[in-house]
Amino acid sequence: MTELIQLFFIFAKIGFFTIGGGMAMIPLIQQELVSRGLMSLEQAIDMVAISQMTPGPFAVNCATFSGMQLFGIPGALIATLGVVLPSFVICLLVSKWFFAYRSSPIILSILAGIKPIVLALVLSGLVSIGSASLFPGAVPASIDIPVLAIAAVVSFLLIYKKASPVILVLLSGVFGTIFLR
Repeated sequence: MTELIQLFFIFAKIGFFTIGGGMAMIPLIQQELVSRGLMSLEQAIDMVAISQMTPGPFAVNCATFSGMQLFGIPGALIATLGVVLPSFVICLLVSKWFFAYRSSPIILSILAGIKPIVLALVLSGLVSIGSASLFPGAVPASIDIPVLAIAAVVSFLLIYKKASPVILVLLSGVFGTIFLR
C-alpha cells in the first residue's frame, strides 16, 4: 500500500510539473523512476516508445504503462490518477480566469517565460533517449549504426517529405525487426 501511495505522488508531481506536453515529462520520468531504481533507463525508453505508439494522451499512457509494469492493475490505476489529477485541477482553475485576463501583460510575460523551459525539457528528453538509443554501451564509440540510419531516414522523411508518421512508425518497426535483432 505504501508503494502505491508513493507511486501516486510520483506521478502527481510529474503531472503537476509537466508543462508543454507529454514529451516534456520524459526528464521528470527519468528523474523520478530511473533515479529511484523503480525502472531501468531501457525500461523507461521502452515505456516512451510504447506510449507514443498507443492511442491516447502520452502522459496518461506513460503513467498507465509504468504503473502496470511496477504494480499491476492497481499501479496502473493509481499512476494514471496521479498524473491526471493535477492537470484536471489546474485546467479547472486556469479556465475560470484565463479568458478574462489573457491580454494582461503579466499573463503574456508568464507564457513567454514558460516557452524556453518547454523547449529545454523536450530537448533534454531527446538527448536522454537519443544517447541511450544510439550509444547502447554508454560510450560514443559504441554507436548503433542501424538505429542512427533509421533515425536519420525517418527524420528526413518527416521534415522534408512530410511523410505520414503512421507509415513511418510501421516501417521503422519492420526495419527494426530486420536489422536490430
